[in-house]
Order: sequence, then C-alpha cells, then structure tokens
Amino acid sequence: QGQLVESGGGLVQAGGSLRLSCAASGRTFGNYAMGWFRQAPGKEREFVAAVRWSGGTTYYADSVQDRFTISKDNAKNTMYLQMNNLKPEDTAVYYCAVRVRPGSVRLQDYDYWGQGTQVTVSS
Repeated sequence: QGQLVESGGGLVQAGGSLRLSCAASGRTFGNYAMGWFRQAPGKEREFVAAVRWSGGTTYYADSVQDRFTISKDNAKNTMYLQMNNLKPEDTAVYYCAVRVRPGSVRLQDYDYWGQGTQVTVSS
C-alpha cells in the first residue's frame, strides 16, 4: 500500500512563493504519474499539475501555467511543486496523488492520495 506525505504549505503574501513536497513510500514502483490537485473552500477539487514518472512530461492547469513548476526526484520518490507569484485565489488545500495505471493525468481517478497541506495567500 502506498503512502504519500505532503509538506511545505503555509501562509504567504500575494506575490510570494512556496514549495510543496510530496514524499511517496510503500508501493510506489511502476508509477505512471504523480499529480497535484487543490480544493478551495466551497469549491470542487481541481487539477493543478502532473508529471509523468517516466520521461518527465509535465502538465499544468491554465490558471497556474508559468507560475508553478512541478518536478520530481525519482531516487527519493519525491515530487515537488514550486509556486511563484502566488495569488489569493491560489488559497486551497493542496493534495498530491499517484496514478499507477496509464490514463489522463488531469482526471482525479488517481490510486493514492495524501492528506493535504493548506496553502493560504493573503492579499
């Protein structure tokens, strides 16, 4: 059984930066992709970014393109999300997830999920 642990959330002013980490343990071999999703108060969870484990192809939501960068360290089974020029609308609980089987990385049918980390951006 895989386990994901997020860290790096917090409170930051608009225009600031944060770096989220997601450490995977347990059954993580053969992952197809890892992704970040977020859920703001009163809204549905939405796709933020994803990275293919083999090859490293990255995908972003339009709302974070050019501000967020997803990366991974295969040796450490860890994924990162560098968030720059943060905006108040980026405030949400951020979740990392692992997709084991091939499929659209933008859909939420991932196999394992972390517990989430709060990101709050003040104006």
